[in-house]
Amino acid sequence: MLNRYWSTTVGSLVLVLWTLPVAGQAEDHCRGPRLTQQIGFTAQSGGVAFASRCRAIIQSCGDAVAPWLDVAARVWLAKVFLVGAAISAMRGAFPAMSGSGLFVAALNALVASPFGLLTQFICPVLLMIGLGSRFAAAPLLIQVLLLHSPGGLTIAHPIWAVLLGWIIVFGSSLVSIDALIAEGLDSSAIPGARTVRRAFAWVTRRVGPWFLLGLRFGIASALLVNLVGSTDGLGTGLLADWIVAPGWTASLPQGFAAGLAVLLLTGLGTRFCALILILIVPIGQAGMSVDDRLYWTLLLGILACRGSGPLALDPLVAMRLSDPNRRLSSLDLTLPHVVILGGGFGGVAAARGLKHAACRITLVDRNNHHVFQPLLYQVATAGLAPTAIATPIRSLFRSQANLRVLLAEVRGISAESREVILDGSRLAFDYLVIATGARHSYFGRDDWAHDAPGLKRIEDATQIRRRLLIGFERAESADDPGERARWMTFVIVGGGPTGVELAGALAELAQHGLTNEYRTIDPASARIVLVQSADRLLPTFPAVLSGDARDQLVKLKVEVLTGAKVEQIDADGVVVGGARIEARTVLWAAGVAASPAADWLGAAADRAGRVIVGPDLKVGLHPTIFAIGDTASSAAWKGGAVPGLAPAAKQGGAYVAKVVRASLRKKPAPGPFCYRHPGSLATIGRRTAVAEFGPLRLRGAPAWWLWGLVHILFLTDGRSQASVILAWVWAYITDRRGSRLITDAGDQSVTSIAGK
Repeated sequence: MLNRYWSTTVGSLVLVLWTLPVAGQAEDHCRGPRLTQQIGFTAQSGGVAFASRCRAIIQSCGDAVAPWLDVAARVWLAKVFLVGAAISAMRGAFPAMSGSGLFVAALNALVASPFGLLTQFICPVLLMIGLGSRFAAAPLLIQVLLLHSPGGLTIAHPIWAVLLGWIIVFGSSLVSIDALIAEGLDSSAIPGARTVRRAFAWVTRRVGPWFLLGLRFGIASALLVNLVGSTDGLGTGLLADWIVAPGWTASLPQGFAAGLAVLLLTGLGTRFCALILILIVPIGQAGMSVDDRLYWTLLLGILACRGSGPLALDPLVAMRLSDPNRRLSSLDLTLPHVVILGGGFGGVAAARGLKHAACRITLVDRNNHHVFQPLLYQVATAGLAPTAIATPIRSLFRSQANLRVLLAEVRGISAESREVILDGSRLAFDYLVIATGARHSYFGRDDWAHDAPGLKRIEDATQIRRRLLIGFERAESADDPGERARWMTFVIVGGGPTGVELAGALAELAQHGLTNEYRTIDPASARIVLVQSADRLLPTFPAVLSGDARDQLVKLKVEVLTGAKVEQIDADGVVVGGARIEARTVLWAAGVAASPAADWLGAAADRAGRVIVGPDLKVGLHPTIFAIGDTASSAAWKGGAVPGLAPAAKQGGAYVAKVVRASLRKKPAPGPFCYRHPGSLATIGRRTAVAEFGPLRLRGAPAWWLWGLVHILFLTDGRSQASVILAWVWAYITDRRGSRLITDAGDQSVTSIAGK
């Protein structure tokens, strides 16, 4: 019998966990007053709103962590089986199935054969990289269930079996080779590829719910062991090992363990139960080994990230509170219309923030893709393919029914009639979010643009890549030493993060990426000049990091000219401080100017042309027009201007979404926008970087690894993350760039030079 204290605790926990799924559905389906009235539920109470936010945060975190949880499970399992195979091969004692009979003998002989030994090494490797993960996990699962080493079964065997079963049933995450090639295989001419993929989809759809149910029951049974007080009668084998192994259950209070077990058995508040167990058990139990902590964190992480599955109370509660007759749609003309101009970081963040709002959304962009601009320089220097950092905008919003994407060029905005003027049409709006970004600024010398392209779009990156590679090709074929030197000289104007990263990547390409590929020239002898008008590189970074960046560039044989002003740029070179540098390739990374949004609205603008916005990011006296990102000039960073960085655009988009949601629900608007700076990063080549996070300053290899991790995590989707990881690993190991294609023959700027 539970005492009164634990009865109260469990009862409160049940109430909280019941409320959280309810709140989540209220947040998803009850955004407007009209929807609230239809289902007889109000989402205006503070407790429900808080619970809804908690559930949304945990679910979003789960969706973000799930692919990396899968990677951790695959890598750890691969390590375990590779070590086991190596030990078995050295000792000559292979896993074997006990007993007699023809089947047992045949299986043992197969395992001990060269083919079986090869399989024991190949399957873990395939599992690690995510290539044919389901096929690779199946033999390993057989080994766990039927075979065992001379040492016999261990307490880890049941957990290995569950993790391998998870991979077989659900497949690899987006961070895997399987995810990269899935769609291509489905539409390929490989016999049986589509059939196999459909079969796997059927397994996931039919077996997946039962797998999650069994996992919940297994963890619940482990929790209930300490209530029984004895493990007699459980017998031996995988099931008994599973139930008895987690000794941490004995240290939990009986009432608490019983409450969590009941919630897991019924599938009520599954994510939160799993999170509680992760915090209390794998992290808090001092007596557990490192391996046990990891194993149980992975198992509980599956439930925390994926939820209970359909065979539980959680989806029933959600279904009960949802409105089956109402589905937000971009085609519902009775809903308020939100128009978002620009599919960059800010526009995407604003659109996602309005996913469940009672409105219809139109996102307008002149391109059909969203670009991860911080890695554009890698495309320009042949480190990545354009597809690795660009994602079709429509694919980002496949599941957002209240949003449509419009491919069009914005020509103006009529604030009076609340219309956006497009090519040959007008688009009416109730709310307008301007996130049109920035363009290159040549400080009044726009005639330099032809000879010194900037880097803002995919087209810019491919054009620069062509210019760089053409430079080496023309130098290879040039007979005149002076002409060859001009083609081998590259000038980068601007010493901010873009200029520094461009210079470092170009130096790495010349010194390592083109080795032994030319006969007349030595690419490593290329002259790379970085020109900065300020007295130091990276002016927004601390002076010590600026100096470190300069030192690293000098080690890469980059000539750094600080306090030097560019006076002239033409097809033959640049004039810097009265001295001429002969160069066929000049790149611009010195400045940007906002899009003409201020002219469209007749609004006040700063010197860079950015629209001056209020504390709530509204434009002037227009209560339903907002500007964010590089388009806006906001004094929301400790009283100073918000920098033109991706985090600022994302935070601005998310804030405007909150303002619009509050307006739609007739609630008070949130407080003034406040930019929170996450830090600054810049990489120099492939070995070092500089980073600044408040008082924390990093340089060298640690900063480089941090830079890579941050950029991978902030990529739009899992396929992009996997593609970038594979490209970087290949380039790092081989010192080769895999995207050195000279394309875009329509670029007449280089063609005209080559004809001289």
